[in-house]
Amino acid sequence: MIELDEIDRKLLAALARDATQNASALGRRFGLSQPAAWRRIRRLQDGGAIKGRRLRLNTEALGFGVTVFLGVKLARKGRVSLEDFERAVSAIPEVQTVEHILGLYDYRLRVVARDLADFERVLRRRIMTLPGAGEVEANVLLSEERRPGPLG
Repeated sequence: MIELDEIDRKLLAALARDATQNASALGRRFGLSQPAAWRRIRRLQDGGAIKGRRLRLNTEALGFGVTVFLGVKLARKGRVSLEDFERAVSAIPEVQTVEHILGLYDYRLRVVARDLADFERVLRRRIMTLPGAGEVEANVLLSEERRPGPLG
């Protein structure tokens, strides 16, 4: 685990809100020079506190108005490897995330679709035909609020 001071926590919270901020702007904001801010960010990356920076697309603006969380229980755990299921489900473009979880279901998927009819098509033709796919529970996302995380 990496040691964090107050400025490190502020840098992480600021980057979690907007990862496009550069070291110069962050340094000015937190009373650091650009090189000092850059060194801190680099140390946080090298230490594993920052895994990467991602672009968040507005799926609704791109024509995908429905987001569904699917709980998937594998039908026969011993006959299909988890890796085979993960590889197959990850190849479906509408599946945004694949999470192997502990609980009632084996996997939680985040799926986007143009509308409910499109989601039904993806579910029937792509997800339910995957190797080992068994029980499925769907939860339609009504609204989403971005949380800054444990440091913000």
